[in-house]
Amino acid sequence: MSNQDYLDTEESGRVSFDFRGYLFKVLNLWKFFLLCIGVAMLIAYFINVRKQNVYKLDSLISVDNDQNPFFTANTSISFNWGGTSGKVGKIITAIKTRTHNEKVVDSLQYYMEYLIEGKYRKEDIYKKAPFEFIIDKTKNQVIGYPIGLRFLNSNEFQVFTEFETSSVSAQKYSDQSISRVKVPEAVFTKTYKNGDIINLPFINGKVVIKDLHDIPPGSEFFLKFSNFDAVVNSYRSRIIIGAFSTSTPSILKLQLSGNNKDKIVDYLNATSSILSITELEVKNLYATNTIKFIDSSLMAVNSDLKNVTDEMNKFRKQNRIFDVTNEMTQIADQLRQFDLAKQDEESKLDYLNTLEVYLNTKTDYTNIAAPTSAGITEMNILNSVSKIVELAAERQNLEYTTKEGSGLFKEIDRRIDSEKNVLLETLDATKKTISIKIATVNRNIANLESKLSGLPEDEQQFLKIQRKLDISQEAYNIYTAKRSEAAIVKAANISDLTVIDEAKDIGGGLIGPNKSLNYMMALMMGFFIPMSLIFVVYLLDSTIHGSDEIARMSKIPILGLIGKYRYKNNLVAYEKPKSAVAESFRAIRSSLQFVFKKNTSQTRANTLMITSSVSGEGKTFTSINTATVYALSGKKTILLGLDLRKPKIFDDFNITNEKGVVNYLIGDSTLNEVTTHTHIENLDLIPSGPIPPNPSELLMSDNLRELITTLKEEYDMIILDTPPLGLVTDALELVQYADATIFMVRLDYTKKGMLQLVNAKYHSGELKNISFVLNFYRHKNNHNYGYGYGYGYGYGYGVYGNSYHEKDNNSFIKKIRNFFKKA
Repeated sequence: MSNQDYLDTEESGRVSFDFRGYLFKVLNLWKFFLLCIGVAMLIAYFINVRKQNVYKLDSLISVDNDQNPFFTANTSISFNWGGTSGKVGKIITAIKTRTHNEKVVDSLQYYMEYLIEGKYRKEDIYKKAPFEFIIDKTKNQVIGYPIGLRFLNSNEFQVFTEFETSSVSAQKYSDQSISRVKVPEAVFTKTYKNGDIINLPFINGKVVIKDLHDIPPGSEFFLKFSNFDAVVNSYRSRIIIGAFSTSTPSILKLQLSGNNKDKIVDYLNATSSILSITELEVKNLYATNTIKFIDSSLMAVNSDLKNVTDEMNKFRKQNRIFDVTNEMTQIADQLRQFDLAKQDEESKLDYLNTLEVYLNTKTDYTNIAAPTSAGITEMNILNSVSKIVELAAERQNLEYTTKEGSGLFKEIDRRIDSEKNVLLETLDATKKTISIKIATVNRNIANLESKLSGLPEDEQQFLKIQRKLDISQEAYNIYTAKRSEAAIVKAANISDLTVIDEAKDIGGGLIGPNKSLNYMMALMMGFFIPMSLIFVVYLLDSTIHGSDEIARMSKIPILGLIGKYRYKNNLVAYEKPKSAVAESFRAIRSSLQFVFKKNTSQTRANTLMITSSVSGEGKTFTSINTATVYALSGKKTILLGLDLRKPKIFDDFNITNEKGVVNYLIGDSTLNEVTTHTHIENLDLIPSGPIPPNPSELLMSDNLRELITTLKEEYDMIILDTPPLGLVTDALELVQYADATIFMVRLDYTKKGMLQLVNAKYHSGELKNISFVLNFYRHKNNHNYGYGYGYGYGYGYGVYGNSYHEKDNNSFIKKIRNFFKKA
């Protein structure tokens, strides 16, 4: 294979992802997955048993567009809200308003809860409480703290509690004001009888035991008061309203979710009831304002009628009774008719003047009385007034749900101003017309009064009083009739909101917690969280874990595998010749024969250089045992310690490092003086010697070349123990002397980046005849699949042929025994 192939392999290794290795990693950690899934399922179980049930119930209401049965064109006192579609939108808006929900919460007193101690929490028993607490809304009630009630017998109970601080927040529900009140910090108890007034700083009211309820002695209950606004906002956010179906938009469906079905039922039904009452009040607003206007006018007419009647009685007492001629009677009747017509027009003019001032000075247009109450039948005025009142009411409802400054307010104000300008123009025109009518009536009255000027003064006085009396009586009768008419219209009004299906607990309605979903989510999280965690760790892991990774990242062959073996020294191949590790080194020796066959040099010896990326990867261990197996095979072998920076090989042979290669290279000692004959037959050793200040320069000297040349003449095998290739450049200086190079890779320790370094140096020609040897190898079914790389069936790796090798005595039981022996 060409050097370019190695480079391509290197480049591809940088971007590829070993999915198969990741999958095997996941399969290898199946116990971790089972643990995570078990923990997740256990958490889901505790969530399911501790979480409160959530229910959702509903009711149906209908929004109709019923006209008042007494509504006619002449009695336009009832107010039409602009059709069903407009009412539906207003009711949907009203349901979500704070004002409406405040009324419902206050009517049901949902700011007060009746609780009992449950298994996991205090449970809300609502109507099931055997007593009723009648709250004093004008006094403070502590909020957020449960107040205990312990019944001693059927007539006595104790109020008990314990506060953590000396002052707490309390609220008066009459005006929703909140203040701080002082409370006892120690345990508080006080005994009361049924019906006694409880007057304490933190609770005020009285407990009344319900009839036919027998409370066992020792029973404990709790009262808990909540912030009024918080409760309102809670229900306001949870209540849902919408069309029941697209085909029936006027039928609305109310829905509410919560933990207590009885409270849900009562809230939905109270919402419908209060909404119906509120809608009817708004609907009667027009008629109510008209009645107020008529009543004020009626009071003035009644006062005039009384004064004129008194004046007539006084005149009759002072003057004799006389008869008026038929001609004068006819004139008097005509005058009375004109006076009534004049009064009617003046009444209209007064109403129009009042309305004009109101429109120019007021901003709340919901209090405008009906124009028909003053006898005005001009349709332009009637329609304009109705639209202005309608828009004003719409704006008023919008204030509860929309922030001030919103574009919706600007749009409604623009429509009101536009309608008001049109109405003001209509009022000016109508006032001019009425003024002309009044002037005409005044001329007719003046003509008729001139005909009466010939009568005696007392008769003229009598006719004047009689005219005034008739006019007042007629005006009184007209206003009384209109007052009755308006009252009938108001009384006959019915709410346009009808409850079709009340909320009711008929079983069911459970919507949460979704236990199956919780378990499914737990199962998924228990699986995917460890999957993600393993993926991140695997992605960030830069160490080599198996021979398959090396084969994928580099085309440099793997020469052999060395298993993990614990021993007291590095002489495993000599002292444990039947061990799996010793067999591994013999396999490496056999594989090296194929490498050395390519050696074309005419020298007697083969030179093997052993290096690694960093310290601690087994370089020295491999050097010693490789030299040992060669020596035991009859080859005259010498182990040369060329790691001048961190020498190690001398310890295992019980010699010192006082003299070695360094002494020879500087000319301080001869070759015989630095050479040691070890206790292993055919194995000689030259240690590194003292650590020099210039190791690189020594290794580049000609003295080293002469040393290697001399050794090749005397020995069959030369093993060079060199410095790590990844840390210093010393090893590269020694490549020129090596016929073959072994690069040590320690699994779970050597970085993947070091293989890229080796690939690059191999491609550049700095390294030749290089092979990998894997140290700390462990056979796994999910790695290193296949039969290996031509070095047999995994010598001594625990796969095949365990019976051929000496077993490791350091078993788990053996370790325990040794531990107690040492103790």
